[in-house]
Amino acid sequence: MREFDTMRLPVDRDVVAPDGSDVRVLLGLAGGGMAHFELAPGETSRAVTHRTVEEIWFCLGGQGEMWRKQGQREDVVPVEAGVCLTIPLGTHFQFRALGGQPLAAVAVTMPPWPDTEEALPVQGIWPPTA
Repeated sequence: MREFDTMRLPVDRDVVAPDGSDVRVLLGLAGGGMAHFELAPGETSRAVTHRTVEEIWFCLGGQGEMWRKQGQREDVVPVEAGVCLTIPLGTHFQFRALGGQPLAAVAVTMPPWPDTEEALPVQGIWPPTA
């Protein structure tokens, strides 16, 4: 049987994600993990796709846009506090923070994030700055 875990959001980032956003690693279980992502105001992430994981994002603050592409299907959606979105396996995605606040979100990764080789760079629609 596994112990209960409890934590607070770390003040400092744990790592910079392959897309360029700041990551604060939260808790996880066998089926998935959770992390807090933050992209500085005016920044645009690098576009990536994942080898083995899917994600569900819930935006906490800031404003921006998320681009997602699967084959011939692609869209750009506005993101702000209260918006929840999915990034299915194999989706190419890129996001940017618009306005004067960081774009902040929590994401659940299923299965848990495996290693630094998980994210692969892809061609996005905006020039990355992060």
